[in-house]
Amino acid sequence: MADLPYLPTGAASAVPIYILRTSEWAQWIESHAGALGRLAAVHDFQAQNGRILLAPATDGSIERVLFGVDDKANAMMIGALAQHLPAGDYRIAFAPRDFSPTLMAIAWGLGAYTFDRYKKSKRGAARLSPSEEADMIEASRVASAAWLVRDLVNTPANDMGPEALHAAAETVAQTYGASFNAIVGDALLSENYPLIHAVGRAAAQAPRLLHLSWGGAQLPRLAIVGKGVCFDSGGLDIKPSAGMRIMKKDMGGAAHALALAQMVMDARLPVKLDLFLPVVENAVSGNAFRPGDVIKSRQGLTVEIDNTDAEGRLVLADALTRACEDKPNLVLDFATLTGAARSALGPELPPFYASDETLAAELTQASRDACDPVWRMPLWDNYDADMGSPIADLKNGGDGPFAGSIYGALFLRRFVTAPAWAHFDIYAWAPKEKPARPQGGEAHALRATWTMLKTRFVGDSAKARPQK
Repeated sequence: MADLPYLPTGAASAVPIYILRTSEWAQWIESHAGALGRLAAVHDFQAQNGRILLAPATDGSIERVLFGVDDKANAMMIGALAQHLPAGDYRIAFAPRDFSPTLMAIAWGLGAYTFDRYKKSKRGAARLSPSEEADMIEASRVASAAWLVRDLVNTPANDMGPEALHAAAETVAQTYGASFNAIVGDALLSENYPLIHAVGRAAAQAPRLLHLSWGGAQLPRLAIVGKGVCFDSGGLDIKPSAGMRIMKKDMGGAAHALALAQMVMDARLPVKLDLFLPVVENAVSGNAFRPGDVIKSRQGLTVEIDNTDAEGRLVLADALTRACEDKPNLVLDFATLTGAARSALGPELPPFYASDETLAAELTQASRDACDPVWRMPLWDNYDADMGSPIADLKNGGDGPFAGSIYGALFLRRFVTAPAWAHFDIYAWAPKEKPARPQGGEAHALRATWTMLKTRFVGDSAKARPQK
């Protein structure tokens, strides 16, 4: 992972940036008449949302930067500066009062990300000298976690198969002194993880369940589960080529879960953390699982395979069952589970499902506080019967083409016994560049869930604690 784009506070040579509301531009420029006003007029700059104006000094260097934001914009807009400013050192000299210094630093870090494993970037970094009010321990923690998600998702399946994802999770465990265990290949059968084994057995790299454990046993228990399908061909119900094109991202749930676990450990959150990652490739070969197969889950429920392309909920079912065996206080799961979620809410707004009203309210508030949008969807009980099967306890799909994301969540709910659970049906991808979100792999709902965890387990005024 590249270095984060942050300088020490108060860097003397940093170019000042003025972030101006469109509605306040006329008043502001009136008090800055002269050359700056003429420059703005020539470039038709009126602090339009997202517009950048570079004001030169007499020696040709950048004397200051003006950046426009509209009245609805939040601090995440600052990410556009890191994405588009020339290489150099910058500081925020003026910003709207409701733009948190810490959130601006986070947005800068998110916008500065580039994926250069295979093609080196020709552009130098725009680095931020943050204000003294910014919590840079927290900003660095959040940006590093988002970069981890993006790196894992952007890496193609030939370099991010089950073995590579296994290695990445083990590296995080070693970094924070967590215990780590992996159940691989046919050992999944002897250890009673039949759904994980069935989905992944056709691939060249064996399926596996990864388990990271950290924290004192006397603390509240937090379980995080992430879908790790390193590539999804659809199995025997094979996807069309267009649907398969970015399926390297189908392990995005595992990437999110691992990144959230990293933040929990880095901040030394007072919890007993268990991370479970079912990691497979959904491939096609002579021993691939088939439509119509009936497989008994770890929990004991039998599942008829309605569609082999609904494999993510199968591997999550065994992992969620295992997570709940430790009687956690809270379970969170992340999965690139359904295209229906995108049809409902698009690529930028991830739906979540919650079994507990208090948890749902906490997540909604945290989403606002972190400027990280999520939207609650219903666990609609009337649809539960649509997953009935004449020969098994349930099937892995609903009765028709509608409500696909809800069916996925209802299926997972069958395997959750914890008192509080939330499921995030994420996309893990940005189809086009937006402020603080370069095109490609993306972390969705990560900041919202992290903000909720800090509030729930430490308190509203919690400061990030230093790493040991």
